[in-house]
Amino acid sequence: MRKHFYSQALLGKNVKLFILILLIFTCPAACKKDFKNIDQSLDEEVGDANAGRLSGNSRPNIILIIVDDMGYEIPTFTGGQSYNTPNLDFMASKGIQFTQAYCHPDGFPSRIAALTGKYNFRNYITWGYLPPGEKTIGNMLQDAGYATCFVGKWQNDGGDQRIHDAGFDQYLAYLPYSSAVGLDLQRRYKSPILYENGHFLPDSITDGKYSEDMNVDYLDNFIDSNTTKPFFAVYSMPLIQRPWSPTPDDPEYATWDPDNSPEDIKFFPSMVSYMDKKIGQVLTNLQLNKIRGNTLVLVTTDNATNVFIHSMYNGISRKGAKNATTLWGIRIPLVAYWPARVPAGKVSNTLIDFTDFLPTLADVSKTPKPVDYGILDGVSFYDNMRCIPGTDRTWSFCQWDNKPNDNTPVVRYINDTTYKLYDTPLYDSFFNVHNDVSEKKKLKLSKLNTAQQNIRDTFIRVLQAMHN
Repeated sequence: MRKHFYSQALLGKNVKLFILILLIFTCPAACKKDFKNIDQSLDEEVGDANAGRLSGNSRPNIILIIVDDMGYEIPTFTGGQSYNTPNLDFMASKGIQFTQAYCHPDGFPSRIAALTGKYNFRNYITWGYLPPGEKTIGNMLQDAGYATCFVGKWQNDGGDQRIHDAGFDQYLAYLPYSSAVGLDLQRRYKSPILYENGHFLPDSITDGKYSEDMNVDYLDNFIDSNTTKPFFAVYSMPLIQRPWSPTPDDPEYATWDPDNSPEDIKFFPSMVSYMDKKIGQVLTNLQLNKIRGNTLVLVTTDNATNVFIHSMYNGISRKGAKNATTLWGIRIPLVAYWPARVPAGKVSNTLIDFTDFLPTLADVSKTPKPVDYGILDGVSFYDNMRCIPGTDRTWSFCQWDNKPNDNTPVVRYINDTTYKLYDTPLYDSFFNVHNDVSEKKKLKLSKLNTAQQNIRDTFIRVLQAMHN
């Protein structure tokens, strides 16, 4: 029977490991010291991976972490100055960060694109619904022999059956069914409403617990059980989305009532720190199992920061831009960490969008890209991860139908790292987003130079082709 870390604390681990984890995640100085020690001990692990014991003919483990509502201005490694993100910074310093990664303007449209490798016009029907026939990265890697796990925010409807049909062997899920407006904030953190094996966990298990602690314990348990078999896990973090509320590291947590206490934005920095802390716990567990050298960890986010949050970024105050289609609403942090394969401390400006995860992970796992999933829109960035020549995408497309059940117009646009064109009747909403990040001044079509005109013509052809 599979053990539960949230009901049997650190089952199978000894006291020394428990103390190590406490030191790493409760003291910033200790964190730096222990990561230094981990770096030193990693040499042997990476050597083993390169020699073939860990990677060789076997395939790497993969963990895809999707944070909720973390804009580009939040992590320190991108230029953020308001929060503490030492574990994300560690990953960026020892891996590669991508500066031109693009999501959709809101969470679910991004996540369905990531899971299926398709733009929304192909499979987005309504909010929070993954159509029954759609295959995912989970299906692809499960069919390739990977053990698979989904942890955290599901919000794809269908409960137990749909999660399994999407290719995940096991799961601990928040929002297993589609939610009405507002219900996605219900018991998100303290005393959470979580779902496993077709049933919601009883209050006797969740009362007073913190969802992200339970999520990471579950993920760690999955990792512990699959150290000799390649595994794939999606960790769709509830953090750092509302409700703004204390974490277990805040003194207010003990008396906080998740049903009646009003949310307070003052807890947002603590939520960011706790998000980073949980990611660090995952990295530590990989090290304790001696598989960190053969595990790719990708961390990104589904959309920009909530509009009520103001953060300092490279000396400038930035307002969160969630639901905006401008640059700060769609450019998001992305870091890839894989000691045995990804060079340390690299920065890439290659263009990436959310449909690219499926083909990238096909390449990472040495799995042929599926031919029976329908049209796939992604372009692999595996070569960029390893800093070797390859084929890069030259544009990113988005169709955003945020409210498909009313008359709100669908927003469609295409961009590269410099220009952006909206799908207007006259295709006249053409911007230089490198110089005009807020898109306040359209380029005059009569004054375009030859290179600009060629780019606009290419964008028009793509937009005209991107329909059902």
